[in-house]
This record gives sequence, structure tokens and C-alpha cells, in this order.
Amino acid sequence: MKNEGTTPKIYEADQEPRAVVSNAVIRRLPRYYRYLRELIRRGENRISSLDLAKLMNVTASQIRQDLNCFGGFGQQGYGYNIHYLYAKICELLGVGEGYHAVVIGAGNLGRALVNSPMFERRGIDVIGIFDIYDKIIGTSIADIEIYHINTLEQFCKQNQVDIAVLTLPKSGMDEVVSRLVSCGVPSIWNFTGKECEVDPSVTIVEDIHIGDSLMTLCYELRERNIAQKERT
Repeated sequence: MKNEGTTPKIYEADQEPRAVVSNAVIRRLPRYYRYLRELIRRGENRISSLDLAKLMNVTASQIRQDLNCFGGFGQQGYGYNIHYLYAKICELLGVGEGYHAVVIGAGNLGRALVNSPMFERRGIDVIGIFDIYDKIIGTSIADIEIYHINTLEQFCKQNQVDIAVLTLPKSGMDEVVSRLVSCGVPSIWNFTGKECEVDPSVTIVEDIHIGDSLMTLCYELRERNIAQKERT
């Protein structure tokens, strides 16, 4: 992932000085989001840091430290109001901000992402898909129209685009990124497998390397197999 070592993001609490929050903490927030959402689905209303820690397989101290970065949200002797904490995590993560996204590349990965409920669940509206192949221009994926990439600048002028999702071949990434930056698109979610080099003060980039996750899994599997052989 990109931005692991970049300057920590800054959040502003009501009537308080701006607080520096590490990227490690920020990257754990989506996990809180997922577990809290599941607790709500189960009809739970309150949970202690200890019980939440057991559920998430972390320490209660880690949870308290993480959440204290944003004000705590808990009450001693009561724990956490799950609905309130979920709402605050959603707020921190920008869920419901009404962000608009476009997907560049209507291949298998682009289609899979657009067809998934991931964007809708996080309050992100995919408003357009772009590709180079004439035969699919004007067709739709999940009721979202596919436009020719040549119309990208015009589309960005006419629509608010907050996030560009790159699922095109890596060979075409640099040109598309340059065009997106020129259009003022403020963030890029990059699945091309190539690092996206832009000015981080202008464009936020999240580079996703799916293969890295697979190789990490393979490493852990290999280590387990070695340990099992050593025990026999």
C-alpha cells in the first residue's frame, strides 16, 4: 500500500487543537467499521473495550489508544455505545460524505468492482466508467454508463469527481493519471500494480497490490508447513 510512511494525517476536534494521528491508526479504522457494523446487525447496543478486543483479536489497550486519538467515544464503567461509535467511525472515514467516483478501465476487475456493493455501502456514488474500446462505449455496467476515455476531461468539468479508480493496464496509467491531476481529481485508488507517483499535496493515492497480499498469505502458509514438519 502507498502512503505507509507519509506524513500522518491531521484531524480537528471541536474547539480543540488539531491532533496528529498516525497512519497505522487510520488504517485500522476500517476494521472497527466492519466489526461494529456486524455488531449492529446482531442487535447489540453496548460493548466494552475488552469484549471488542476479544472479537477483533487485539488488546483492549490498543482499542482505547486508537479511539482516544479521536476523543475516546467511551464511558468508564459503561463501555461503548455501538451505534454512536459506529456513527463516529463512519464520520471519520468519510462514509456518507457523498463522494463521487469514476472507474477507468471496464475489464474484468473494473466490472467486478462496479458490480459489488462496496461503493454503495460506503456512501460512494460511481457516476461513470471509462474505456478505450468503441464496442462497449454507451453500454452500462450496473446501470452506470461507459464513456470513451477521450471524453474524460469534459466529464470532469461537468461532474464532481472525487475519486478515480484505476483498473486499466499499467502501460496506460501514467497518461491517465496526468490527465486526472490536470482535471483536479483529488484522489486515486490505483489497482494497476504500478506505483502512482504524484504530488501528495495535490493528489491522494492509494496503491493496491493484490498480489502482495497473496504472497504474504503464501509466506505464512510456508512458515506453518515448515513448523509442522519440524514438530514431526
